[in-house]
Amino acid sequence: MHRSGATMAWNVFKFCTALRGLGSIMILLVLGVVGVTYYAVVLTNYAPALSEGGVDAVIAFGVLLLFHLLLAMLLWCYFSVVFTDPGSVPPNWRPTIDEERGEVDPLNVSEFSGSNQIDPSNPRIRYCRKCNQLKPPRCHHCSVCGRCVLKMDHHCVWVVNCVGALNYKQFLLFLFYTFLETSLVTVSLLRHFIEFFSDGEIPGTPGTLATTFLAFVLNLAFALSVLGFLIMHISLVASNTTTIEAYEKKTTPKWRYDLGRKRNFEQVFGTDKRYWFIPAYSDEDLRKMPALQGLEYPSKPDFDSQEF
Repeated sequence: MHRSGATMAWNVFKFCTALRGLGSIMILLVLGVVGVTYYAVVLTNYAPALSEGGVDAVIAFGVLLLFHLLLAMLLWCYFSVVFTDPGSVPPNWRPTIDEERGEVDPLNVSEFSGSNQIDPSNPRIRYCRKCNQLKPPRCHHCSVCGRCVLKMDHHCVWVVNCVGALNYKQFLLFLFYTFLETSLVTVSLLRHFIEFFSDGEIPGTPGTLATTFLAFVLNLAFALSVLGFLIMHISLVASNTTTIEAYEKKTTPKWRYDLGRKRNFEQVFGTDKRYWFIPAYSDEDLRKMPALQGLEYPSKPDFDSQEF
């Protein structure tokens, strides 16, 4: 049994190490897909149509304008997720409110006067044995990053980062703009894709034809897969739940952080509508909404505290 446990721990360690090594490769892969798509849509098919005039030129201009706008938003959100820290536990963090018991009375300072006095087995104090520190509400340890992440949702290999409190909005917007962009590309290249199976002569070199075919297939696949992720995360935002929490609470009928769809949405996107579709928050929201900082979260006042 001891050897089996050691082997499993070693396999998990190698798996996490492998995920860390995928970093630059995954970013290059994303940029590669963007490059193939750009070549197929802009350089091969629609930019040349601008010089033809007539209705085709108007359609080409509209497609190119929308394509570049969505691409700019997609890349902005993508690199915001990649380079934004999802949220780390501040050094020597101590809770000011007993979130575990659902009470508003501050915990006694003496209970947290030193790490040696903390009892990790105490169920009302969330404690990470790996980081050797207390854990704020909704915080989880990421084995890939090797640290605790505030309101951790999951570790995403595509963005080479954890998705947590400080970059969850950016991640959702990245999914949103990716779905719009890949859907636009799929629709705009559909006619050219169908021409591959026609009996007539197809204009273009073998290289440009292959690139168009590949771009259509890739973007169709991404559009369908991202749609599934979007639907899942929309349901999670509606209930103010992360992917990890949805798995952990399973069939629990009540969730202390479910404040209603409107307030749940604001816990992720803020209250300022001007900032809803960009990967940023207003200064006022950052001041007035502690949840955006990842350490404190409002909960139902009448909730009967229970561990899940």
